[in-house]
Amino acid sequence: MVNQEQQVKRTVKSTEEQAPKPETGALEQVMDPLTELLGRAQSAYAAYVEAQKEVAKAYKEREQQGEKSYKEAEQRANNTCERAIEQALRARQKAEQQAEEAYGRATEKVMEVYQENVRQASKVRNETIEQAWKAWKESAEQAWAVFQGGSKV
Repeated sequence: MVNQEQQVKRTVKSTEEQAPKPETGALEQVMDPLTELLGRAQSAYAAYVEAQKEVAKAYKEREQQGEKSYKEAEQRANNTCERAIEQALRARQKAEQQAEEAYGRATEKVMEVYQENVRQASKVRNETIEQAWKAWKESAEQAWAVFQGGSKV
């Protein structure tokens, strides 16, 4: 940039040195086009520098937009992940609750089966004891009868 400006100045200086030295009025006429050309070159250079600034600004804005888009995508991903984790936690809690309820029902069922088995065992025991008592009583009555002398067999 500065190099281009120096080049323009050298070209103008070189042109001035190569040009014949006309009269003062003619020099002003020659200088006006050169001055005008130099002015246009400086204006073009200034426009170029301004365009570079605008390009740099556009790149900066694009970078900021990209960063903003990234942050938004990251936030959406975080939110989605959090919702999925919460949903998984709710599913786990529900499954645990269902398992606990099933365990409770199974425990109740086992207790009912146990109590029924205890009732059946008690019933069988009582019936067996009753039959044994009847058999013993009959046997004792027969033995008493034999002992008393009457044979009632």
